[in-house]
Amino acid sequence: MKHISILLLFMVMIACDDIIEVEDISNESVVLLAPINEAVLDTLGTTFTWEPLAFADSYLLQVATPSFESASKIVIDTTITKTSFSKLLKVNAYQWRVRAENSGYHTDYSKQSFSVEK
Repeated sequence: MKHISILLLFMVMIACDDIIEVEDISNESVVLLAPINEAVLDTLGTTFTWEPLAFADSYLLQVATPSFESASKIVIDTTITKTSFSKLLKVNAYQWRVRAENSGYHTDYSKQSFSVEK
């Protein structure tokens, strides 16, 4: 009986090792599509879009005003599975960034600046 228990434990460990393997995306980059860097938008409705990254399960999207280095406010901080997100923003200068994530790894942030003017 003891040998069977050890054999079962060994089989479970091998099976778990196969399940736990996750693709390392930490050296990849998210390609931001819109709004492009230094864009001046004349509408309050802003849609953020980026290219999907292979092996990413979700994306962390953040938007700060006026920038992350001197943020007076984080206006968006959300994790989503899609590659776009829409939000009404006030007239102001902004910086946005996205990183891809999976259960074991994440990329560095890709970021761009834009402004909303009326």
